[in-house]
Amino acid sequence: MTNHKSNTVNLITGGAGFLGSHLIDKLMAKGEEVICIDNFFTGTKNNLIQWLGNSSFELIRHDITKPITLEVDKIWHLACPASPIHYQFNPIKTAKTSFLGTYNMLGMAKRVGAKFLLASTSEIYGDPEVHPQPESYRGNVNPIGIRSCYDEGKRIAETLSFDYKRAHNLDIRVARIFNTYGPRMLPNDGRVVSNLIMQGLRNENMTLYGDGQQTRSFCYVDDLINGLIKLMNANTNGPINLGNPKEITILELAKIISKKLNISENFIFKDLPQDDPLQRKPIILEAKNKLNWSPLVNLDKGLENTINYFKNL
Repeated sequence: MTNHKSNTVNLITGGAGFLGSHLIDKLMAKGEEVICIDNFFTGTKNNLIQWLGNSSFELIRHDITKPITLEVDKIWHLACPASPIHYQFNPIKTAKTSFLGTYNMLGMAKRVGAKFLLASTSEIYGDPEVHPQPESYRGNVNPIGIRSCYDEGKRIAETLSFDYKRAHNLDIRVARIFNTYGPRMLPNDGRVVSNLIMQGLRNENMTLYGDGQQTRSFCYVDDLINGLIKLMNANTNGPINLGNPKEITILELAKIISKKLNISENFIFKDLPQDDPLQRKPIILEAKNKLNWSPLVNLDKGLENTINYFKNL
């Protein structure tokens, strides 16, 4: 533990969530000061328990669709439910979080001269017609579908960020985050890694959609957080893809998890949900060249850590 305190004050929106809490761990370990804002829709205080009572840490229960005034140096804007089950639960609220929440945080950054990082998403590419996806690809998004509240919400959040840069010379960063997994995922978030692990641990059939041949690329949470920190400290606005370019079919993933849990392969196949992307794989040349970043944790090791976490829940 360092004795000296950094003067940098970090604001993390959605800091009690999966990614936010891991980011807070990293920043606190570096001796920085952290203010966490969360409305606890998908976040949980348990993720922050080790910092409660620490003089360098402050937790504020607040909904970022309402304005708030704070004095900070860096804003890491991660607040928004990111799994389909949660963002479709209240799609209007999801859209408001992406638009009004981002608008409020950009306004604060402008007032206090803070650096601003937006956690955007690979979902802005929609069901891509270009594969793999570079940052220059503009996407294939359904603006009126059941996923639009999130996909289009993040697109307008990116738009706002770049308009604030152009209009007010704001120092912004935009990270397009691809599928990320690891400890502190919610067991009921409906994402494929947590779904398959939880079904396996309960000795239930593993649910696959379509024929299971759709692909994803899974980045371990530690790698992703390192990428966000490098982006915040780099001299580039982005957008920059952050994800693991190693592509795998969902069926292959289910087989690997079955093997790791030492259970027989019992799969049931259901219809593919509307607008579910068939392929997802980032091109990360920008991240390699501009941030000197690429993922280090392989799927084997990452899944073991994640399975152990869920076993201990």
